[in-house]
Amino acid sequence: MASETLPVALDAMGGDHAPLEIVAGAVLAVRELGVPVVLVGQPRLLYEALSAHDATGEVPIVRAEETLAMDEGALASLRRPRSSIAVACHLLRRGDAAAVVSAGSTAGVVATGKLRLRAQHGVLRPAIAVALPTLPHPTILVDAGANADVKPEMLVQFAHLGAAYVESALDVKTPRVGLLTIGAEPEKGNKLAKRAHELLQASPGLDFTGNIEGHDLLTGKVDVIVTDGFTGNIALKTMEGSVRYAFGQLRDTVAESRVAKLGGLLQRSRMRELHRRLDPEAHGGAVLLGLNGTVVIAHGSSQARGIASACELAARLAAGKIVTRVGDRVGAIPRSHRLWG
Repeated sequence: MASETLPVALDAMGGDHAPLEIVAGAVLAVRELGVPVVLVGQPRLLYEALSAHDATGEVPIVRAEETLAMDEGALASLRRPRSSIAVACHLLRRGDAAAVVSAGSTAGVVATGKLRLRAQHGVLRPAIAVALPTLPHPTILVDAGANADVKPEMLVQFAHLGAAYVESALDVKTPRVGLLTIGAEPEKGNKLAKRAHELLQASPGLDFTGNIEGHDLLTGKVDVIVTDGFTGNIALKTMEGSVRYAFGQLRDTVAESRVAKLGGLLQRSRMRELHRRLDPEAHGGAVLLGLNGTVVIAHGSSQARGIASACELAARLAAGKIVTRVGDRVGAIPRSHRLWG
């Protein structure tokens, strides 16, 4: 990236391994990925952590004395107006940063983002988008947990938010959109799914391919999967748990005999590549779409490599003008498909 590019504002105090792994991730992002980063948090701690990497002159620091704990919810964003995530959002809002990255409490990041950056004009509810490890490119799931209770019109917007993400980050010109429900037929599902299917089918600017089921999550059948945040979060956590279980069983099987160990050694490079592709940290984290700014939420347990990936994703989305793309798509939704229309 060019040296004049605005930096990513990184919440250095959010995450299970903050601030040491966050700082290490910032250094990786700057040195290996060419992504400029500014750390937001307690200066003394951050300066000491940067000194350990001999990087005090490479990554600037912005002071923020308050911190949102990982177990704090949405109300903490009101109680701590000078938290590291709030200051990071302030940098973005005033044009001193290209995007915000945090591995802090998801509820806290979502609430602070909504409060400090506000929803884009016409956006009913900002939503969380996550990348599922499909081939040839990731599939984007929206919503992954920001909105448990939704209306059909919101699902239409989620589809456009996801399509804007795919266009910006993955350079897919006409994203295919699917609605997650309990059957492929249009009449399958509850009232929400049935009405959403009708609206999605009639929405201009969307390549809506119809309903998909849970077993389609990792098939790459569509580019964007739309659902409510309650269903989406359960689907995501179930998939992540299943992947961990499968790899655990595979490790146990490989260790059972000498022949199995030999086979494992012969396939080591492919296994490592598969593990890397299925590792959530490799995809940079979730994206909070629909705000007046780019916000990436890294996994709370992210290590340095995951933080660096999140910074790279945030910079890529900002460069791809994700906010403008979302605004254009939402503005083109027919008034008959809007709750406020």
